[in-house]
Amino acid sequence: MQKTDDPHRYDDIIHLPHHVSPTHPPMSMRDRAAQFAPFSALSGHSAAIRETARLTDRRMDLDESELELLSEKLMLLQERLDDRPSAEFTWFVPDPRKQGGSYMTCSGRVKKILPSENVIVMEEGQRIPMDEVVHIQIT
Repeated sequence: MQKTDDPHRYDDIIHLPHHVSPTHPPMSMRDRAAQFAPFSALSGHSAAIRETARLTDRRMDLDESELELLSEKLMLLQERLDDRPSAEFTWFVPDPRKQGGSYMTCSGRVKKILPSENVIVMEEGQRIPMDEVVHIQIT
C-alpha cells in the first residue's frame, strides 16, 4: 500500500479514458451547476427589479372643454345606436400593482351605452369604462 503523500499515487489511472455511461446521457453544464445551487439566496429579487423597471403612463387630466366634447360625442353615439356607429376610443387602464397605468385604444361598432354601469359596449364584446375615456373619434 502506498502512502497518501506519494506524488505517484495515481499513476496507474491517470491516463485511462474518461468514463461515459452507455445508459445515462451526459448532464448539461447548466444542470451540473444547478445541483450546487438548490435555492436562490435572494428569492424574488429579480422579480422585484423587473417590476420596478416596468414603466407606466401617468393619467391625463382633462379640462372642462375636453370633458364637454367627450360628453357631446357620447350623446351623439347614443342617438345613433340603431345605426351601429363606428368609433375609436382611447381610455386609461390603471395599473393594479403600481401608480399609473396604460392607455388602450379600441375601434369598432358601438353596440350599446350603459350609463347605469358607466360602460360602453362594443359589438366585439369589449367593455370600455366611460370615466376613463380620454378620446373619442367617430368614424
